Amino acid sequence: MTLPGTGQPSYQVVDPATGDPVHSFPYATDAEVAEILDASQAAYLDWRERAVAERTDLVRRAGAALLRRSRELAATMRLEMGKPLSEGTDEIEYCASIFDYYAEQGPALLADEDLATRGEGRAVVRPRPIGPLLGVMPWNYPCYQVARFAVPNLVLGNTVIVKHAESVPLTARALEEVLLDAGLPHGTYLNVFATHEQVETVIADPRVQGVSLTGSERAGSVVAATAGRHLKKCVLELGGSDPFIVLDSPDVTAMAALAWLTRIHNNGQACTSNKRMLVMADIYDAFVTALVTEAEAVDPAVHPPLASRAAAEHLAAQVEDAVSKGARLLAGGVLSPDRSARYSPAVLVDVTEDMRAWHEELFGPVAVVHRVTHDEHAVELANATPYGLGAAVFSADPERARRVAERLETGMATINSPSVDGPELPFGGVGRSGFGRELGAGMGEFVNRRLVCTAVRAHA
Repeated sequence: MTLPGTGQPSYQVVDPATGDPVHSFPYATDAEVAEILDASQAAYLDWRERAVAERTDLVRRAGAALLRRSRELAATMRLEMGKPLSEGTDEIEYCASIFDYYAEQGPALLADEDLATRGEGRAVVRPRPIGPLLGVMPWNYPCYQVARFAVPNLVLGNTVIVKHAESVPLTARALEEVLLDAGLPHGTYLNVFATHEQVETVIADPRVQGVSLTGSERAGSVVAATAGRHLKKCVLELGGSDPFIVLDSPDVTAMAALAWLTRIHNNGQACTSNKRMLVMADIYDAFVTALVTEAEAVDPAVHPPLASRAAAEHLAAQVEDAVSKGARLLAGGVLSPDRSARYSPAVLVDVTEDMRAWHEELFGPVAVVHRVTHDEHAVELANATPYGLGAAVFSADPERARRVAERLETGMATINSPSVDGPELPFGGVGRSGFGRELGAGMGEFVNRRLVCTAVRAHA
């Protein structure tokens, strides 16, 4: 099994602001992986039998412990992948809300469901855990992505093993420490610095019942193929090329500012970032002018770096390909000449189908703007992608926006808002953006919805 990775010989922290190596951790030995599998299974046999109230109480404590260490974790994320401290703190606060939500709602979400029957008996569906799970996690939201996978499953009664991205080992270790220090029994949550070959070993192990991956298409296809060979349930949250559709606006400058802030959040390194801005022709010029003003106001010397030099170079190559084929770079787009991962936020227009920027996800601070001439054109262009994660539609007429949103081939769509986040809202996509859902109804992915039927009277 070959997962796309960094090519690093170990889990390494490299400061993206300087390109300097900071720390490294060796890969786990095969014996350590075996111990983790044993511990996860042993913990599951106990954890599944505990009352839901006990599990939710421990999850609530873990969320509070995480929140108390928000500054420390934010600083770690800044060191490992360049996230500004304020955004790192926001991420931890959102994680804490996920812990609180499932601690509060867990009993209701796991309540028995009575089914209407044609006979005299009673039929009940009882949500039950299924066993240890593997989470293959990314670097762009190194705490949030883990929380949305792990927390619902811990409340359900599953145990989780987390294989984090090779570039964020300090965050990975800190998360395990926080959860176990908060009182979660040993083995319920375990971090593993696994190699890609060891990931296959974990998935193949008969005690592991499922795998959830958030990452690239390539990584998703490899993990899904491995899970399929071993008949394991799989949830994938992959890339996105989300459209940000502006049908009309009473304040084009303000709309452009909102689009820009949305695009550069987390330095554009979000699957649900607005990768394509589709703007109606009558306001297109004013929108682009305002967007360029926003981009030119960014000081590249203080703008945060991307997560790695390799990521910045990849983004620069995508933009260069577009420009070489006729696209126009109106602002930014400068790769730092030093070893840092800095890339100045950019505005790119006139992108056509022969360019990489049309087909590929731009995972960084590049705003691509397309001109659309009518609602049907907006729908057609929005759907002209193999991805189908999220979308946003804006109009002074909410009904008009709703009609457009209803026709978008995505797992999520928002109207007059760039996105709506919440632990109660299911997250996931269609097409090459993956399958399955996390958060909201995501507790229903790795669950045994066991049917129990009881006869009211015995047969003679």
